[in-house]
Amino acid sequence: MTPHIAVILTDKERRILWVNQDFVEMTGYALDEVLGRSPGQILQGPGSELEAINRIRKSLENRVPLKDQIINYRKNGEPYLCKLVIHPIFGKEQELTHFIAFEVDGDLIEEEEELPLMNLSQKYSSSSLKGVEEVKLYFKLKELLQKERLYLDPNLTLKNVADLLATNTKYLSQVVNNHAGKNFQFFINHYRIAESKKQILDKDNKNLTLYGIALQCGFKNKSTFYKVFKEITGQTPREFQKQSGLT
Repeated sequence: MTPHIAVILTDKERRILWVNQDFVEMTGYALDEVLGRSPGQILQGPGSELEAINRIRKSLENRVPLKDQIINYRKNGEPYLCKLVIHPIFGKEQELTHFIAFEVDGDLIEEEEELPLMNLSQKYSSSSLKGVEEVKLYFKLKELLQKERLYLDPNLTLKNVADLLATNTKYLSQVVNNHAGKNFQFFINHYRIAESKKQILDKDNKNLTLYGIALQCGFKNKSTFYKVFKEITGQTPREFQKQSGLT
């Protein structure tokens, strides 16, 4: 499963306009608590490295993209290693209009380069803010899937989800490709495999066959389940089960 990626959208003065649900879960701060404030004012604390603060400030002042890491603090005072990417966003006349930041908890991941959103070469500058709207839609999609568990429906389609998000299939497909680095079906299957692994490890399911678990997790047939499981995890379901000591 893709780890939490906090997204922060600010105006050109670096005052927060919007954050996603992953930001709320990562930091403990709700949107209404951070609106109009600067990210550094909220998240930095006594252990935040001065060198990192200066590097970040200099890049922002120079209006250039940056990738760095810094010790930040959650609302409860707990420090964590924040790995971040920040992009300036420019208008039609190349005037600065916004900044957008993507942040992950560095204590929970090893290679943030595997996350497309954490790739500094990704382009978000846009006179129409289309790139920002794509990001917002992507995270609305993630939140919808996690809350409603739509991936458990074997008949789920791109159109079903696009309708729920009040968008069209072409734009939603583009968003998933740009920000998840995979097509819609593969994106959904990642959720199904994560759920399958969870169910395989659940001792209450010891009387279920692997295919029975697959059906509960949104797969229509056994061959697709085995193929996708191996493609995503590098193991067959049986190998995963055996490695987990369940056979």
